[in-house]
Amino acid sequence: MSDVTDAVAHFAEHGTAVPALVLASLAALIATAGFRTRWSRRHGQAPPADDTGARPPTTERTAGTGPTGTGPTGRETTGSEQDGSEPGGSEHGGGSALWRMRTTVRDAPGSLAVLCGALAERRIDILSLQTHPLAEGTVDEFLLRAPGELSGTELADLATAAGGARTWTERADAHDLVDAPTRVLALAARTALDAAELPLALRQLLGRCTIRSLPATGGARSGARAAQEVPPEGTLEDTVLRLRAPEGGVISVERPHLPFTPAEFARARALVELDARLGPRIPHARDVLTLTEGSDITVRRVDTRDVPAAKAMHERCSARTLGLRYHGPVGDADRYLNHLLSPRFGRTLAAQTASGRIVALGHLLWDGDETEVALLVEDGWQRRGIGGELLGRLVAMAAETGCESVYAVTQASNTGMVAAMRGLGLPLDYQIEEGTLVVTARLDPVTRSGAPLPHGERIGRE
Repeated sequence: MSDVTDAVAHFAEHGTAVPALVLASLAALIATAGFRTRWSRRHGQAPPADDTGARPPTTERTAGTGPTGTGPTGRETTGSEQDGSEPGGSEHGGGSALWRMRTTVRDAPGSLAVLCGALAERRIDILSLQTHPLAEGTVDEFLLRAPGELSGTELADLATAAGGARTWTERADAHDLVDAPTRVLALAARTALDAAELPLALRQLLGRCTIRSLPATGGARSGARAAQEVPPEGTLEDTVLRLRAPEGGVISVERPHLPFTPAEFARARALVELDARLGPRIPHARDVLTLTEGSDITVRRVDTRDVPAAKAMHERCSARTLGLRYHGPVGDADRYLNHLLSPRFGRTLAAQTASGRIVALGHLLWDGDETEVALLVEDGWQRRGIGGELLGRLVAMAAETGCESVYAVTQASNTGMVAAMRGLGLPLDYQIEEGTLVVTARLDPVTRSGAPLPHGERIGRE
């Protein structure tokens, strides 16, 4: 496995000269070989040790609704379970539906055959099967096509009667039809190309879970202290796994509704190891945009290596501009920026002049089941359309990751941010929380299907 990891790291360092298929294939070998608490909508944004997971693509609930409850079998119950049938599935009369089911069977010859026979008797088609051996018994994970009238409770009862234990069921969708090796291959390739993809890849690998990043510095229980309690190979404790973060500190993943298996733990550890071996990296693409008065600016991704330039921009901003952005005085700018520019917590775009001076920052911050957007434009560059340009690109990125909405925390007096949100042309919700305005933009399915990012276009005033 070490040799494969070395190969992926070597290839990724050579950028576009590496065929994408080769990089992806090697990354997949690693993955297969080893393998809310919401940020408070606060008046300031000091770096918390908080949830860094982005919303995974899901059809289980509509945008803006809260978490669903659990039924008598411990499974998640959702509205989609009542009325959603797989399109085109009329084989069983009344349609069919896709389900994921996980159950534990005895590690004995014939145990799985009994369960499969019980499913067949109810005309339930097994589309895929993964096995997760344990010390006692085996966890079998099925992707099923079942008659539309069957509920998750009935599926769980059927598995229990056939010898299954601790059965969990959840509605699936077309994305689950992709076989596991292909899905892991794609996640490993995305992680290899962009450090900001690691939290997203973990969420898509492990399903509905909460990911927290404990940074290496800061806080009473810092990541450095936590790392001392986590061995290099990480720890697995039923519904919680902890891994050493590549930049120091700890990545904690919690999934209370479903215990992790050793195989899942090994896959997650392999993704984190791949990220650590490749080191800091972001896509190198840049777009040159022309303002209405003729000035050119460049929009590019930035990370913690750009903290000095970002700090210099902060020092050029007025107290009012900083106050509108951070909802109060800015004390330790280094601490703010090291958090905000870290790919662990999201993605950051910067607008810079021809001389390389950063004049605006736009942040897309993973916030549990939601995603926050934030903008800061230097005083002399405001009202030229730069903020709206950055915001549009950030929202396109959020849509590509499957987010159903993005929100901005600001003040009613921040007319520039409000205008930029309105300029998205998306449905907006406005809410006042503790004197702070929260504007939420709903991303419709068309937007989430992948709106193309703008490139090299002329932009006007906000």
